[in-house]
Amino acid sequence: MILVGDLYRAMPEARTTFLGRTPVDQTWTAAFDQLITLSTPKRPYGPDFAPYLQELTREVGGLIEKIQPDAIHAQYPGLALSLALARTAGSIPIIAIIHGPDVMAAERGPEERESLNEVAAASAAIVVPTPALADRVDRLTGRRVTDRLTVIPWGIPLDDAQVRDRPPLGTGPHSLVHAGRLDDNKSTITAIEALALTEQPHRLTVIGDGTLRENLERRAAELGLQKRVNFNPSLPRADLWRRLSAFDAFVFTTKGLEAFGLVLIEAQAHGLPVIHSDLPGVREILGNTGIPYTPGDSSSLAAALDEMGRDSRRYAALTAASLDNSRRYDITITARQLHELTLRIAS
Repeated sequence: MILVGDLYRAMPEARTTFLGRTPVDQTWTAAFDQLITLSTPKRPYGPDFAPYLQELTREVGGLIEKIQPDAIHAQYPGLALSLALARTAGSIPIIAIIHGPDVMAAERGPEERESLNEVAAASAAIVVPTPALADRVDRLTGRRVTDRLTVIPWGIPLDDAQVRDRPPLGTGPHSLVHAGRLDDNKSTITAIEALALTEQPHRLTVIGDGTLRENLERRAAELGLQKRVNFNPSLPRADLWRRLSAFDAFVFTTKGLEAFGLVLIEAQAHGLPVIHSDLPGVREILGNTGIPYTPGDSSSLAAALDEMGRDSRRYAALTAASLDNSRRYDITITARQLHELTLRIAS
């Protein structure tokens, strides 16, 4: 929803009505001209899903008939709301905007895959942020919608990023930061176990919440890293951004699918070199502006951290490359490309 809020705020030439649930964070609602809260009680996949979808489709159908939009953006095609939009749009063109959770869910379960396929089939265009995600969507949809796939990279409001005003530290040990959900796919454990293997006593701050928080804290204690690993709860983006420039580098540890990884660009925009798991989508975003390591391999990550800690010239070069790369991902570019696509589809 942070991305969605940024995206439509950067698209002032379009009048946007948002259909969805009551927002948890009211700050992003300013992105939309109108926000309509759905009244149908949500019931996820399971025995109650079919009647829920029928009720939701009736509600959405009435709203679409009332609003009569020129085009529909179906964010998260794996959700019931996107299915309801696909079944009620009629001649109104749909642009499906696919995110990582859509693909992960569709690869895990047949119901989610069927939903994704139905929305994709009903869409005039399908937007994904990287070629790697486009390929996975293409395979999930049986190559039936290849000509509708369009890659539009995500972005962030670069003007709000503040580069640190102190000179970058050359050699290690470094103060590292990792931010994100604490779940199995994000694989924060890789960073913690890597610290036990490094030659230099790097320090790590973990910012985030999730089901694995206690396990990660326990593992850090088992490895004797209590003084080198610090756990902080999740932060609102503005607060996270204020803290980023205090660190020397960002550690990205996702081991499975990563649709885009906005946090990578957030870190680079604040002048932080990125040490990252070598995933297809991440390679496409970063190119050679980060230090890759084998996903899920703590020894490989430890070697990458020490390599950066020993080479002050490479560290300085990575800092400059990070800032240059982040400038490719301004939210205004994302908004312009999506708006141009919408105008073409609507006409």
